[in-house]
Amino acid sequence: MADLKRRRRPHLMSTPVRKKGVVTIPQEIREQLDLQEGDQLVVAVEDGRIVLTPASVIPDDQAWFWSGAWQQKEHEVDEAIAAGERGEVFQDGDTFLQSLADEAGLDVGEIKRRADV
Repeated sequence: MADLKRRRRPHLMSTPVRKKGVVTIPQEIREQLDLQEGDQLVVAVEDGRIVLTPASVIPDDQAWFWSGAWQQKEHEVDEAIAAGERGEVFQDGDTFLQSLADEAGLDVGEIKRRADV
């Protein structure tokens, strides 16, 4: 009798509800959605189903801070501070604004207009 090859059929994954409503999201799904411990999920009921949706708890207008590039800069500053380095210290606001203007290649008046000073 010839061996019958078993076809792998897609299957539904299930997980039990434990005490206090705790459920485990299968590893395959966690990996697919890049879910990590501590990530937040929005829980909703839709058509008699429980729907879990990964959620960002960072407001959209603050997402820039968590970008890889910005976090790299934060890391560099943390290292500099730990090494005892200090940034440039300005004695007054006008000197600081002039420095910003020089760095940006703008007139200090333009900086003030943009800052609504």
